[in-house]
Amino acid sequence: MKNNLAERRLERGWTQADLATALGVSRQTVISIERGRFDPSLPLAFQIAQTFRCRIEDVFTAADHG
Repeated sequence: MKNNLAERRLERGWTQADLATALGVSRQTVISIERGRFDPSLPLAFQIAQTFRCRIEDVFTAADHG
């Protein structure tokens, strides 16, 4: 899954640690999500969208398979 989490985070001037604190997860989790190594659970995806006041699909998109 692709995401624009890093861009949204930087637009707010937040560090990865700031976002991790806001979400109640580790900084390593934020890094893994931003790099596409880890897809968040649905509850965490909702929480991310709520944090940025947008829809889940505004942050996450399906990766191309072709």
